[in-house]
Amino acid sequence: MHKNKWALFANLYSRQPNSKIQSWKHLVLTASLLALCASAQAQQPTKIPRIGYLSETSANRSGFATFQQALQELGYKVGGNIVIEYREIKGSQERAASYVNDLVQLKVDVLVSPLQSAVRAAKQTTHTIPVVMIVNADPVTIGLIESFARPGGNITGVTRLATGLGGKRLELLRETIPSLSRVEVLLMADSPSAPAAFKEYESAARNLTIPLQSLVVRRPEPDFDGAFQAAAGRRASALILPTFPILMRFQKQLTEAAIKHRLPSIYEQTDFVNAGGLMSYAAEEQDSFKRAAVYVDKILKGAKPADLPVEQPKKFEFVINLKTAKQIGLTIPPNVLARANKVIR
Repeated sequence: MHKNKWALFANLYSRQPNSKIQSWKHLVLTASLLALCASAQAQQPTKIPRIGYLSETSANRSGFATFQQALQELGYKVGGNIVIEYREIKGSQERAASYVNDLVQLKVDVLVSPLQSAVRAAKQTTHTIPVVMIVNADPVTIGLIESFARPGGNITGVTRLATGLGGKRLELLRETIPSLSRVEVLLMADSPSAPAAFKEYESAARNLTIPLQSLVVRRPEPDFDGAFQAAAGRRASALILPTFPILMRFQKQLTEAAIKHRLPSIYEQTDFVNAGGLMSYAAEEQDSFKRAAVYVDKILKGAKPADLPVEQPKKFEFVINLKTAKQIGLTIPPNVLARANKVIR
């Protein structure tokens, strides 16, 4: 439509008609121009929001499915009024940075990820595209945001503060294994969050007077069987397995190695217990992905990430796998079993 359409209409009405016919023609012409303007505006395509989502592997699909369902409940239909660009990094830090760059080039409206490496790459790549994180670490401590109340920048979201529950996990191990004398913490050698994870468990273990040692494994194909055999040889009473994204690819290998060497293990994610791990104590995972969808909704409606406080978990769950306990010859005390939110039999 002509940019001076309103001036044109005003000019038409300002003329003095010479007759009733001329006046009628002016009205018809004006109505036609107005109709053309409305038609042109109606034909302009509506921009469909595009969401970038970075996951570890297909093993994380349950969280992604929950995220999609939550979006649907908020009125979004994938492939209809919203588009999701889904990517899997499959354990590659380099791939995480590459995919972040690709999504930035696509000019997604929001970038969502449960991966610390992807969120960090996004922080380094863009200062304008909103980022919604779902991370296990303290995002202030690892430098992703300025504060929980006012994150600043373009990053906000949810933290499950997995390592913040270290003391609780050690207490559960002691209650489950009265003879607990030594605990080892599995660490990925090249993970930037490994030192902080061990430090927090170390502090809690010191308060509980429980000897603690790190159990380091390396990429690209971690030798879990060899590491667990070494831990059993050192007479470790139990294992703690922090959440490192790469471990999602090795759930079966981890749980089978722990069973083989009869090592009681506690995890920071419920998925590992479903895959055969002994027990987990963690923030309720699916709730985190639901909350992430709420952040996306707010951002698409105009909210700025810097003004959206980062949420800490409100729901926690303790899960026990009795099948695994039987396989390793461990009897779960009744008082511990009674505290479980879910028991796999």
